[in-house]
Amino acid sequence: MNTLDWLILLGTMLGIAAYGAWRTRDVHSLNTYLKGNRSTGWGTIGISVMATQASAITFLSIPGQGFESGVGFVQNYFGLPLALIIVCAVFLPIYRKLGVYTAYEFLGRRFDAKTRLLSAALFLVQRGLATGVTIYAPAIILSAALGWRLDLTIIGTGLLVILYTVVGGSAAVNLTQKWQMAVIFGGMITAFVVLLLKLPAGLGFGGAAHVADALGKLQAVDFSPDPTRRYTFWTGMLGGTFLMLSYFGTDQSQVQRYIGGAALREGRLGLMFNALLKIPMQFFILLLGALVFVFYQFEKPPVFFNQAEWRQQEQGADAAKFQAIDEKFNAAFAENQSNIRAWLAAREMPDAAAEATARNAMRASQAQVEKIRAEAKAALVAADPRAKTKDSDYVFITFILDYLPHGAIGLLVAVMIAAALGSKAGELNALATTTTIDLWRHFRPLAAHDEARNVRVAKWFTAFWGFFAIGFALYAGFAENLIEAINILGSIFYGVVLGIFLVAFFLKRVGGTAVFWAAIAAQLLVFALFFSLKISYLWYNLIGCAACVIFSLILQMFFQPRMDTDEHG
Repeated sequence: MNTLDWLILLGTMLGIAAYGAWRTRDVHSLNTYLKGNRSTGWGTIGISVMATQASAITFLSIPGQGFESGVGFVQNYFGLPLALIIVCAVFLPIYRKLGVYTAYEFLGRRFDAKTRLLSAALFLVQRGLATGVTIYAPAIILSAALGWRLDLTIIGTGLLVILYTVVGGSAAVNLTQKWQMAVIFGGMITAFVVLLLKLPAGLGFGGAAHVADALGKLQAVDFSPDPTRRYTFWTGMLGGTFLMLSYFGTDQSQVQRYIGGAALREGRLGLMFNALLKIPMQFFILLLGALVFVFYQFEKPPVFFNQAEWRQQEQGADAAKFQAIDEKFNAAFAENQSNIRAWLAAREMPDAAAEATARNAMRASQAQVEKIRAEAKAALVAADPRAKTKDSDYVFITFILDYLPHGAIGLLVAVMIAAALGSKAGELNALATTTTIDLWRHFRPLAAHDEARNVRVAKWFTAFWGFFAIGFALYAGFAENLIEAINILGSIFYGVVLGIFLVAFFLKRVGGTAVFWAAIAAQLLVFALFFSLKISYLWYNLIGCAACVIFSLILQMFFQPRMDTDEHG
């Protein structure tokens, strides 16, 4: 990075943070601090909902996912439009009517205090850990780009978002996320254009798409019924619907974004904005990763994309072994590149047999390249058992740093950081709200009328969760792929929480005690199955939800009907 990159990066990040802190410096009302005073328009809601989802992980891991596995990951989002329609029809009107600060406040009114506390605790555990992973992602970027120590980078980026989130609360989050999304969209379009310009002359987007398709990167839909396959149409439509329904309907980081709308209509329009744009946006980012894969068929990639870790071993005791792998990889790459060009030439000929022969040769040489990459990862583990061999999160940042012009590098790094700040700010705001409303005010009911004290407490909890996230991020290197780590973590908890809400909405005869113990039993079942079965993690959303509902119905038969009147708020 040169001076221009630094100016763009620092100007963008500090400018957005300072703007948010300055515009919301005089927030004294708890309603304004936590909900934005219910004055938010649908456009801001839509952007804020999207920005809370679009963390830096989105722009690190998803291009890496496209590079490694193709665009099939988009199937995870197939259930999103249906889920958002249900949220608009069922969840949002109830939250608006009751005037709640949190989704779990509704459960306290419908059931009892222990059910409210359980659901809030499940959210805090899951989202608190996930927030740590979201701050770990941009730290990878800055440490790779600038050569900084990873731990100091985590602390620095964490403190920046804590600053303006503590100062302005929900209002600051909503204001800054609009500008962050503008930076994000501008940066990703810039990366796409530069990538197309960097492709070999005459190849273009169409030729690149043909190469990607021939090498298995453009299969967007897989109708396989195999439950062990991670990304299929069925996992997306069934497991994905439950995941998205739980995320948008019960996760406070999302609920908080749309309950602050000026009217019910504003919240609904903001959610439908996401229903229309989310899948195309995710597909575009995955396609960008697939095109990066094509680019690296013509420009030699590193044998291992976490180059710092590879160079460390090349300079160690086994240097000769790693240099030999490099040489073998270079030869395999040259052969693969030749075969790809031969296949492209054969496509222009009217000889189908020649084209098929060339395609088979290309696929065989590509398989050889992947075999050597696997050999390289095995060598890393042999040299250092703690080495992380999943390098897909480093693919896109490597492309940015090596091939984008100066200025564009600063912009794309700013994109990643902006995404991280926007997502983490929304999550910290939600964590603080849940802790303040569902825990602190529950145990300190007399303090509920002290507005100034409530705002101070909410700010302290915002800072607490920010530092918790920083602490966890320092140990988040366990994650093989960051986007999957977030989705797996959510899938373990989301289904059970969603089950509690569905019982609350639709099973009026079930009381708080039954659903409380049902939720605990269902969560233990999910944990047991997660560590014993090899199925796609998305299915745990459906399993957890169904188990909670079924267990509630069974347990209710053993409790007195009186709880319907005694426990409902």
